[in-house]
Amino acid sequence: MSFASPIFLWGFMPVVLAAYLIIPAHHRNAVLAVSSLAFYAYGAHAAVFLLLGCIGVNYAAGIAIEQAESEFRRNAYLAAVVVADVGVLGYWKYAGFFTRQARTLAQPFGGHGVSVIDVALPIGISFFTFHLLSYVIDVWRERSPALRHPLTFVTYIAMFPQLIAGPIVRYHEIADQLTEVRTHRAADVAAGFPRFILGLSKKVVVADSVGPLADALFSQTSGGLTTVSAWIGVLAFSVQIYFDFSGYTDMAIGLARMFGFRFPENFARPYSAHSITDFWRRWHMSLSRWFRDYVYIPLGGNRGSAAQTYRNLIIVFVLTGLWHGAAWTFLLWGLYHGGLLIWERRNPRLREVDIEAEGFHPGGWSVVFMRARTFLLVMVGWVLFRSPDLSQAGRIYRALVLPSGFGIDARMASVLTHERAVTLALALTVLLLPRRFSLGRIMDHGTGPRIGALRLGYVLVAAPVCAILVAAGTFSPFLYYQF
Repeated sequence: MSFASPIFLWGFMPVVLAAYLIIPAHHRNAVLAVSSLAFYAYGAHAAVFLLLGCIGVNYAAGIAIEQAESEFRRNAYLAAVVVADVGVLGYWKYAGFFTRQARTLAQPFGGHGVSVIDVALPIGISFFTFHLLSYVIDVWRERSPALRHPLTFVTYIAMFPQLIAGPIVRYHEIADQLTEVRTHRAADVAAGFPRFILGLSKKVVVADSVGPLADALFSQTSGGLTTVSAWIGVLAFSVQIYFDFSGYTDMAIGLARMFGFRFPENFARPYSAHSITDFWRRWHMSLSRWFRDYVYIPLGGNRGSAAQTYRNLIIVFVLTGLWHGAAWTFLLWGLYHGGLLIWERRNPRLREVDIEAEGFHPGGWSVVFMRARTFLLVMVGWVLFRSPDLSQAGRIYRALVLPSGFGIDARMASVLTHERAVTLALALTVLLLPRRFSLGRIMDHGTGPRIGALRLGYVLVAAPVCAILVAAGTFSPFLYYQF
């Protein structure tokens, strides 16, 4: 069930929110838990039983870790449940990829009998697995107590605003909110709804509008691709993935706020970054923090030699690539970003975060160049991320760098309407706004009559527009649903 679908906007969300507001405070987690499982079952069908099984195992493991009488048992319980969680993710997400590679390698030696495991990928498995791992690790580290009430634990893992595509809310970030009495219902709805509408407008007005331009490029398998079409398609995907994913995050944060929860921010104007290091501090921040705290730092972080730090970065970004998908394109995308981060560490001036301290004027040409360079490097990486296979990525890279015609090919011309061209241009113009400007944060945390008027005005204009587009059936699934 998509947040941008009629059944969610005019059915599921108002019904669940009304029940949540009416019911007594001590039953609110139960309402959220049951409705979240129904939300997941609607789209994932039988996979809801896999989710319930994982929830049951990790719920019991958390209590066992907390009550263990010795350090050995605590460590053993943690190791067992981590292996189980990773094993579930590995089987459902990667078994098909690795068995196909094994069959390919075995064929020259007569190994034609290698069976390929082909299973349907449960929606959101990468996200809820990371929530499960966060829970048991935080309990093991004694950062937060184990949850005793089963429905409270279901609420944390299956809460529908973040279940399918994040943000990845680590257990210690929300432990107190899960158990406290959430009372400011009307105020939370008033604060969360504008953020939800902001995200919905990003999705249906911008991302879905430019999406066909990206599809026209990445679905093209025959010749005739021109350089101009390649650049339009890559720019379109760069806009689409940001407005699609950040739009989903805004909707998730707004929904959570309406239910009394405060989720961490997931984006901070990433295309304003002046280095790849800065980009990863601004893009999908909840994933970056998860890998930092649960993988990079335990591996040693940057506390060892330069070679050890580079090794840790490569491990983290190989895992980051594979987390997004079981394909060589995602693996190479992760290696690409890991390599760029190593390059910046070997050249510290390329990754300085405090640009003012370096003597640069925030609006000077030096900063403009740094931001443009970073955006270009990120766009180059998006080709691997979006391409269905390496051969398609190779064709696009050739068209980008080797002049192959300055017109627009037929496939791109068929979808490049005036409306989409204007939307793409306006969205790209957003990149020129000040680095610290963030409409989501302003609408969430801003105070004063002007901010109040901004919230009201935005909702009054954007909500009807989004409703018309959704009713017309112009929405598409969120990109991160596939992960």
